[in-house]
Amino acid sequence: MPVATPAQYRAMLDAAQQGGYAYPAINVTSLPTINGALRAFAEAKTDGIIQVSTGGGQFASGSSVSDAAFGAIVLAEATHRLAEKYDILVALHTDHCHPEKVDSFLKPLLQASRKRIAEGKGPLFQSHMFDGSVVPLAENLEISKQLLKECAELDIILEVEAGCVGGEEDGHDTSGLPAEKLYTTPEDMVAVYEALSPIGRFLFAATFGNVHGAYKPGAVKLKPTILRDGQKAVTDKHGADAEMDLVFHGGSGSDLADIRETLDYGVVKMNIDTDTQYAFTRPIVTHLCENIEGVLKIDGEVGNKKHYDPRSYLKKAEISLANRLKEAADDLRSTGNTIFGKV
Repeated sequence: MPVATPAQYRAMLDAAQQGGYAYPAINVTSLPTINGALRAFAEAKTDGIIQVSTGGGQFASGSSVSDAAFGAIVLAEATHRLAEKYDILVALHTDHCHPEKVDSFLKPLLQASRKRIAEGKGPLFQSHMFDGSVVPLAENLEISKQLLKECAELDIILEVEAGCVGGEEDGHDTSGLPAEKLYTTPEDMVAVYEALSPIGRFLFAATFGNVHGAYKPGAVKLKPTILRDGQKAVTDKHGADAEMDLVFHGGSGSDLADIRETLDYGVVKMNIDTDTQYAFTRPIVTHLCENIEGVLKIDGEVGNKKHYDPRSYLKKAEISLANRLKEAADDLRSTGNTIFGKV
């Protein structure tokens, strides 16, 4: 089953940490985006992470249902089936879940995994993100500890965040935050490690100036050395084995040098959404512009069914998304790195 088992997911993260690379983690919203992701990972011969946001789940459930957890379950179940055709491993993950959405989003997904495990299957998702960066760190860690305990019982990894990612994503806007909020301190990183490591495995989205969205070069001031300094504070106090698995959010438009530098400091996962959204949409726009008379029934004409058939442009979108994701795999040095068939 190319959707990783919990043991395979842990091995994926270990391989990335030891090999100095990271997995592209792409947000999906539909079958074409899932298929584009799987195509990219297979062609790049890399394992990867497919993830669903609350907004993505809500969209996938249908406009008349608008249930984020239900839509996430649908996308995850589809990925489990579609991934069977590929010879790489993928893990399923959910993106930012803020405290007010834990009961309506995260808890139902944990229950879905609990049900699958009772049926003799693995969990539906291999990891989930709780984003408590909107509340004080002490409160963030208290909630994180409770959620990690529940996740660990299901062999699921929890991703947490301390410090805020700037910008706007899925209706959550932190663009007005003061700059210092975008940088996690070494003290914060030590606190996260000490609170969570006794409970279970976790991923940590430490922030170093990250901003969601697309920006012109130079607009975002990343400081990857924050990750280095935070990891050093943890390992100086708790030993080399305490190095944490870090996550890079808001990477769209980042300089390659900054991306590569984070790999040296323990980043094993980088989220990619804005750039793949654009890659998916761009060929659709081109198709519509180049075939406008066929797509629209202009001046009472009948148009051209081949041009307005959604398959004609969604296929182009899927391939374009796959090509952009393969570029991300190259940037993150994950190309050619799969543990499929080895673990």
